[in-house]
Amino acid sequence: MQVSRSLTIKQMATVSGVAAVTISVFIVIQLFHFVQQRRIDYAQQMENVAHTVRQPLSQAVLRADITQAERILNSLKPAGILGRAEVVLPGGLQALHTDFEPSRPVPRLIAKVFKLPVQITVPLYSLEPANPKPMALLILQADSWRVYQFILSALSTMVTTYLLLALILSVAISWCINKLMVRPLRRIANELHHLEPHEILPHQLALPRRHRDDELGMLIRSYNRNQQLAASVQQQASRQSTRYVVTDLPNKTLFLALLEQYLGGNAREGFSVLVLRIETLQEISGVVPDEQRDALMLVLLERLKNGLSDDVQIGQLSVSDFALLVKRASNPFRAMRLARQLLQRLTQPIALQQMYLRPHVSMGLSQLAEGPLTAPEYLNRASSAMMSARQQGKNQILFFDPAMMARAHKRLTQEHDILQGLADGQFALFLQPQLDMNSGRLAGAEALLRMKQPDGSWSLPEDLIANAEELGIIDALGRWVFEESCRVLAEWQTRGIELPLSVNLSAVQLREPSMVTHLQNLIEHHGIRPGSLIVEITETAQIGEPELARRLLSELQAVGVSVALDDFGMGYANLNWLSQFKSLPISKLKMDRSFVRVLPDDDTMVRIIVAIAEIIKLDVIAEGVETEEQREWLLARGVRIGQGFLYSGALPIAEFNKNFLSVQ
Repeated sequence: MQVSRSLTIKQMATVSGVAAVTISVFIVIQLFHFVQQRRIDYAQQMENVAHTVRQPLSQAVLRADITQAERILNSLKPAGILGRAEVVLPGGLQALHTDFEPSRPVPRLIAKVFKLPVQITVPLYSLEPANPKPMALLILQADSWRVYQFILSALSTMVTTYLLLALILSVAISWCINKLMVRPLRRIANELHHLEPHEILPHQLALPRRHRDDELGMLIRSYNRNQQLAASVQQQASRQSTRYVVTDLPNKTLFLALLEQYLGGNAREGFSVLVLRIETLQEISGVVPDEQRDALMLVLLERLKNGLSDDVQIGQLSVSDFALLVKRASNPFRAMRLARQLLQRLTQPIALQQMYLRPHVSMGLSQLAEGPLTAPEYLNRASSAMMSARQQGKNQILFFDPAMMARAHKRLTQEHDILQGLADGQFALFLQPQLDMNSGRLAGAEALLRMKQPDGSWSLPEDLIANAEELGIIDALGRWVFEESCRVLAEWQTRGIELPLSVNLSAVQLREPSMVTHLQNLIEHHGIRPGSLIVEITETAQIGEPELARRLLSELQAVGVSVALDDFGMGYANLNWLSQFKSLPISKLKMDRSFVRVLPDDDTMVRIIVAIAEIIKLDVIAEGVETEEQREWLLARGVRIGQGFLYSGALPIAEFNKNFLSVQ
């Protein structure tokens, strides 16, 4: 089989082109480096020459002995690198000049690019009496033609060497690519090209030994699978049978056995059983030929498989019914989200021969129950929910338990509201000031998230953060908060306002691998000064093992972010935890408002927190300061920074800037 343009030629040309461009850039950089080094060497040599004649030349100029001065200048002619030597008076008037051999002209572009000629100026001073001002200047200039010859020699050597290297690399890389890719592809193309008509349908490609786990192996496996599907459809059509096409899925008996096995082992992790019926497969039975129905089933089954992860076990119950065991899916919302994803995938239009169909599906879900149930009972529950979904219309999903259905729908609505709110600007940051309670000066601010309510007010629903963590969208919400906070800090710093801004960090965000990188990119993009951004982590947040917490918080500290422990005293602050806490890179403690609220009547916890902070040398911020009595008591115990309604509640950014930063 002939090809008009071989892949070998294309990849050889591509590799050679990339190598040539890369080496050209490298040659230019290295050439500039070599020339600069040669300029420095010439300048050093001319300085050495100048210092050898400086003293006698100064004496000759001081005595106005022109003959002696010319003799000294003429003695410089044997120095091969010089092209010019002269003595110039301070006013710029040339006093003496030595004629060297005429130098060949250097191309103007070369002289401009490499800053030729190389020239130095050495002042000549009188010896007796000492005079701080030079009486004349000795100017030495290198021969530019020598530098030009060096440039040509270096360029020719590097071009020859690196082009030879580029050729060797191109041939080596091209040989490797040809052996790994082009040859296997050529073999496959030749094999397919020479197939006889009767060999096409049952044909299978052999999997190359070195390509079992790469894209070429995936291509061959996909081809073989498609060939098997096509052969199966043709086989069913030739039988003219009313049976549905045989698949490689577990039947009902085997699926129940697998479910029973899972119930006996890992059921405590939670699971969902989903039964779906593809109504279209029942509706077209007897209306279209069996081969078309079977082909439609194979297409839908392929869509179903492609939408599932490794944690899902699928089985076939009948011609149109399928069952799924979704492992580790105890949350109704996650089960519902998977069902919706499958529904969207299965109901996409299908063009099958001369048919154009839009399948519709009914789905039922059952989850881990409180009492012990058998595998058939779980499957019957899901089947019952599926039948109820059929009665409600096309493409419906129902839980066996109506309460689970309501919770799942509520979570889906909340997920949509949060993501849509971010897109529509329904979220905003409010700032609450933190003041030095002794002087009344502004010491910082805390950024608090607010959401616009239907009545136009701004507040934060109590369960919004917890729901965002459960829904898996806290990362998107947290990224928006960080971006807005860095934007506010950048605006302050352009105005010369050095004020730290605190932002709350969810424990779920802290476990997100990309969170530290995202913060680093934001800080670099906005030019945020180190220490200006403070993240507050609640003591009750389950951030994991102490070593993990120490590593994550150290990474935050390394990118210029300070860390404060919020709601201190409300978590698991036992003695063992406190011994581990000392090693965490935390710079501030925030005293929970519940301890400040009971002051001065009950000051036990506040005294303990202040003592702990003094021992481990951390600053304390009192949260929820509302009365003058609380303020005076805290100041008497050394707590200087306060935050609360005594000073101000959370304000919109513009109002905060107007009230607290207008005098900055």
